[in-house]
Amino acid sequence: MAGRFLSLFKVFRGEKKEGPGAAPAQQPEEPGQIQTLQDDAALDRTQEQEPACGRFRKSLKMFRQFLRIQCRKTGSTAAAGAAEPDLGLTERQAEPDGSPDSAERSEESATSETETWAKAHLMSMTEDVAITNTKTRETQGLTNTDTMPAPTMIHAPTMDFFEESAVPSHQQEQVPAKVKNIHQSLMSHVSVDARLQTDIVRLAEEHPADVVLTLLRCAPTCDRAAAKMWRAIGSSGPALEKALPTLLCVMEDWPLHTMCTSDGDNKDLFALAATLVIWLIVPECNKAMIPYSGRLFVALLFHVVITTQQMPPEEVDNFWSACQEKHRLPSKPNRFAVQAMKDLLCRLQCDHVVVAMERKGCWDMMLCAHTQHYAVGLLAREMLRVLIPLCSCITLHLLRQLSREEPCWDLPFLAFLVEVLERLNLSKYGGSVMKIMSRYLQSECSQRRRLALRGLVVPSKDLLMARRMCSVSQSLLELLGDEDREVVSMSLHVFTNVLQHKDILVSSTTAPKLAEALLLLFDHDNSHVQLLSIQLFCKVMDLVVDEGKKPLETIVNKSLDTLFIYCHDENWHVAKASRETLHCAAKFLKRRKLKQLLEKEHLWKFAEVLLAEDRSRAAEHLRRARPYLQSPQEPLREVAVRFMGMAERSLRGQQGKLHALSQAIQAQRKGTISHWSRTIHAQFTSRAEELSSSSGSSESVS
Repeated sequence: MAGRFLSLFKVFRGEKKEGPGAAPAQQPEEPGQIQTLQDDAALDRTQEQEPACGRFRKSLKMFRQFLRIQCRKTGSTAAAGAAEPDLGLTERQAEPDGSPDSAERSEESATSETETWAKAHLMSMTEDVAITNTKTRETQGLTNTDTMPAPTMIHAPTMDFFEESAVPSHQQEQVPAKVKNIHQSLMSHVSVDARLQTDIVRLAEEHPADVVLTLLRCAPTCDRAAAKMWRAIGSSGPALEKALPTLLCVMEDWPLHTMCTSDGDNKDLFALAATLVIWLIVPECNKAMIPYSGRLFVALLFHVVITTQQMPPEEVDNFWSACQEKHRLPSKPNRFAVQAMKDLLCRLQCDHVVVAMERKGCWDMMLCAHTQHYAVGLLAREMLRVLIPLCSCITLHLLRQLSREEPCWDLPFLAFLVEVLERLNLSKYGGSVMKIMSRYLQSECSQRRRLALRGLVVPSKDLLMARRMCSVSQSLLELLGDEDREVVSMSLHVFTNVLQHKDILVSSTTAPKLAEALLLLFDHDNSHVQLLSIQLFCKVMDLVVDEGKKPLETIVNKSLDTLFIYCHDENWHVAKASRETLHCAAKFLKRRKLKQLLEKEHLWKFAEVLLAEDRSRAAEHLRRARPYLQSPQEPLREVAVRFMGMAERSLRGQQGKLHALSQAIQAQRKGTISHWSRTIHAQFTSRAEELSSSSGSSESVS
């Protein structure tokens, strides 16, 4: 070994000699080659005896010395003489530590490029030898070491992909070809060396669109070489930051995306190919991912939704089968998209969100089209607890997506938006929210109508948003007649929130329509809807404009009988709201005596005065009270019977009104009444027969 080591310096000693002895130094090429082959042979003979790290260190020194000989041979003769002291000093300083970085510290312009190239080769060799040594260590226990494979050195591509610091702008059309060449060269290499990684990163920084699109086209299933290139891009913050927008553009178009590169290639790209790349580089991502995390989350959510609700086209299905086989991915793309979303949340340090969703079974629900929007809503709630800035960013991207024409996959997006809407700056984005929600209020899908109403409940508490909601009052009016109880309830909530602002008045055209719709809801089978409708009726009377009071009087008069009966409701909240609204109605109609009786809580006296003052409309009062004879609440049935008994006094001598009274009696007999009600019923029947005989009517009152 010592002889081999000293023989490396014979070339240098030959060059430094002057006179006749300098002749051998004029042709250093031949001896250098012979000596190198001899050294390699000696290395092979001693490989079994020397430790792996020792062999590597000596091989590294020998290779570096050989490179410096070549540098001296290619330089000029005059420059070589001047550079000898520096070269010797550099060698003596470099030998003790054996670091390849020492080549960069040379100040000779003639050797700088070669030394940089040598550094790249040495780093590649270091990685390859490390792999070989690992195999050697694993097989050191074998007795027959002659059968061990000889170490194979894998060299990086020797082509230079850059001139100076960047690709000139006039050569941009050559970038796709360079990307393809790099990809092709990596097909036979184990790893990416430092120089090649630098080239890939700089290409991605300066021409991100061309790099991303070309790499997606030449390796859509992300083979081993493409994976190396993507990981190299993902390890660089600036490169990743510039490459992400193009990847996101591809992901947001389903199922194919078309974008032309600088060389004119406009071949379609699979959206799932970009998702596969995102999943691949997420572990490599750093802070460069944060500015795009909101848009990336929406893109992944889109892939989860679209691949769950739609069968992928045949070409996409074939593409995914190839990806599944190559990367051992889930059989369905939606499961893969969910996994990518989990990885992103974990990268954002939200592992507990992933665990919470897993514990509730929401990830599985997200893979079912019928429960997907519910699971997405739960995910939004979990994220809102810890990721408020991210949720705000996601909301903006969702607004942009939902502003398009109504697609089939919008329901989960709308579910997420509704949950995080309260964190949005409504003064800035309230117009967009109103535009989206007003469109979904008219949807034929009850789930979309519910979510749209939920999206209006919270903003309606804001004065600015409440003013904007006046434009959707007609749609809300129509929803008051919806068969869905939840839709009706939320519509009442929105109206109530809007009218709690004193600056907002009810127009003369809206007031009668709204009051008529509310009057019908007084008899709703849900007590909460009853309560909200009665309370809102009171607000309408208070906030109607002066021009709308006259048309509203007729409807308010119709409400007096119903409100009086509901003052005796078993539900205390409904009964209290009915009394307050009845008082408000007496005040609105300017019926002073009725108002005073209500203030003294003389309800039955109120009924007597009401029927006495409206003697000409006694039959109308009777007809309004008749439906409550069938009420499931016994107190309401008793009140209806007693109220109708008081009303019959006003029918004396009015033969035309007798038929209505007879119908009321028949209806009452079909119901279940108490002993007290039977007494009133008997008196009522007797009085009806008297009226019939005195008028000579042949109508039977059975």
